[in-house]
Amino acid sequence: RLPLTVEEILNFGESNRELFIKSSTYSIIPITITEIGLTVSWIFSSDPKSISFSVVYQESEDSPLDQCKVLIPMTRCNSHKETIRGQVKVRNPGIYTLIFDNTFSRFISKRVFYHLAVERPVIYDGSDFP
Repeated sequence: RLPLTVEEILNFGESNRELFIKSSTYSIIPITITEIGLTVSWIFSSDPKSISFSVVYQESEDSPLDQCKVLIPMTRCNSHKETIRGQVKVRNPGIYTLIFDNTFSRFISKRVFYHLAVERPVIYDGSDFP
């Protein structure tokens, strides 16, 4: 799977994407980001039952996985009951990977509905100051 770019996420618009995650497997959404200062945010829900979620950061595709930095530790989310929202601020360029983990579920496959957004910081230049 090729990593998504910021441009591709901006082109998502308001539409939700869907992932199908078989029982005992996981699915990843890698996002390549070159611009620091951006905020990447997500919203997701799952059906049926819960899903585990984590975000890791990798400097480049060549970086060994054990050198990944865990930004959000693997957390079991009751995303079948409530919509989960979160965000990370981009402090370094690299690959920010969202992991949806269903390995704890031996029999039940899950559908995850997700939406990603990228925000650029508002830089105030004082131009409207009298």
